[in-house]
Amino acid sequence: MTNPATLDFIQQHKTDDVRRLALQGGKHPEVDLHYALEQIAGWQKARTKLPSWAARDGIIFPSHLAMEQCSSEATAIYKARIAGRGQRFVDLTAGFGVDAAFIAQGFQQAVTIEQQEKLCAVTSENYRLLGLSQVEVRCGNGVEYLHSMDHADLIFIDPARRDEHGGRTYGIADCTPNVLELREELLAKADRVIIKLSPMLDWRKAVEDLKTVSEVHIVSVDNECKELLLVLSESAKPLRVFCVNDDDVFVFSPALTKTASLPLPSSDLPFLYVPNASIMKAGCFGELAELFKMAPLDRNSHLFVSDREIPDFPGRCYKIEKTTSMNKRELKEAFTGIRQANIAVRNFPLSVAELRKRLKLQDGGDIYIFATTVAGKGHQLLICHK
Repeated sequence: MTNPATLDFIQQHKTDDVRRLALQGGKHPEVDLHYALEQIAGWQKARTKLPSWAARDGIIFPSHLAMEQCSSEATAIYKARIAGRGQRFVDLTAGFGVDAAFIAQGFQQAVTIEQQEKLCAVTSENYRLLGLSQVEVRCGNGVEYLHSMDHADLIFIDPARRDEHGGRTYGIADCTPNVLELREELLAKADRVIIKLSPMLDWRKAVEDLKTVSEVHIVSVDNECKELLLVLSESAKPLRVFCVNDDDVFVFSPALTKTASLPLPSSDLPFLYVPNASIMKAGCFGELAELFKMAPLDRNSHLFVSDREIPDFPGRCYKIEKTTSMNKRELKEAFTGIRQANIAVRNFPLSVAELRKRLKLQDGGDIYIFATTVAGKGHQLLICHK
């Protein structure tokens, strides 16, 4: 039981610098400083990562590592959406229990398995505060529980992506547990299985290895790729790939659109389109160009142009004001009066820093420069506005 002095210290110093607070240990002998600092740091992280939990009094936060590894609220809500509703749900690798908390809201009964006793205690108390009375928190090994569990509508598993030395791993077989070895048993024990994997993984290889994948979800938040989710089921369905970035969702079926190919490269069109991070990860450029009737600047640049504005494009749109080669005279003319710009490079031999130095431009402002390769024209700079 945390003493009142510690709780009061946490409340008073919620927004203070944790490193400075750590130096005040001798001033507050009645305060459990280690616990207080852990809670303050956790709450500060949760303000952006788990805002609804940070806003609720009494939520207990785990260690720094557990907070770093847990899902964000945005990705947990998305997982709950694809999990749907049902009778029974099991999370075999619960951790801090964020994903399970959101998914369980759609199920009448849920079981979460976590090996660390401290995390189980924290999760149990938090679930009580959150009103998740249908969730049973068990401390134990998820694989052992899988062997003896009753059938469930859904199993969720997030294999650990760190080796025994703490180094990151990305391959499915290198994670713990190895879901390739558990695939048949997982599908025997549940109608559907959701596997969370590293966004660094090649989703096509993962689908090939796991066989019965019905859905792939590439999830980005604020245009940063966060998670790769695979949905397994025994029912024979055409594979669908969901490219998600916040509220933008682009869906395609590789089996149905495998003939989709990029149209001939083009330029001299006024609108530039930059696909979001999930589209880039999926590599579905032919499908994108076909659906939105766009043309690529080059087959390897992954930038597209169109003669019109596309309001529902899954990415960013810019108006091209000028185009220039790297010729010194052309550069001088094109950049007259420009002192500041945002620079991005795609399929281009110079880095952003190298190009910025050559152009003598400060960072920022409302001008955007895309340095890329344009078919038939070579290396080009596109000077744009959003």
